[in-house]
Amino acid sequence: MSQLHKLDIEILNILQKDSTIAVKDIGERIGLSTTPTYERLKRLEQEGVITKYVALVDREKVGLNLLVYCNIVLKEQSKKALMSFESAVLKMPEVLEVISISGTYDYMLKIVAQDINAYNDFVVNVISNIPNIGQYHSNIVLKEVKRETAYKI
Repeated sequence: MSQLHKLDIEILNILQKDSTIAVKDIGERIGLSTTPTYERLKRLEQEGVITKYVALVDREKVGLNLLVYCNIVLKEQSKKALMSFESAVLKMPEVLEVISISGTYDYMLKIVAQDINAYNDFVVNVISNIPNIGQYHSNIVLKEVKRETAYKI
């Protein structure tokens, strides 16, 4: 991938704030006509800089009132064991993010649930049944102070 041009960065900053904006409007903001703006946008997509477009949903308004960061320690760290764990958690819709981390824990999972009872049920019946889990520690989010999805480019 080539280095990002100033106009590409402007396009990315605009789209991170509102991905529904029309190509014509992006072009007007950056000083290009529609066709070259569209071509830049398609190149950014093809090069994998833009991976997808999504709507950000207020989780509480859809009944997901509990947000939890669950730290996982595996009993075994072999490649096969790591891949097996990752494969299992990737299939779980409650798990929004799976991050391999350094330090005391092997993974951090970002999990949503309706409430504490639903989360407990998920941990007891799903998480604890994944082979090779040594320990898990749940951190209940009390308040989201800052929630951003845009990268500073």
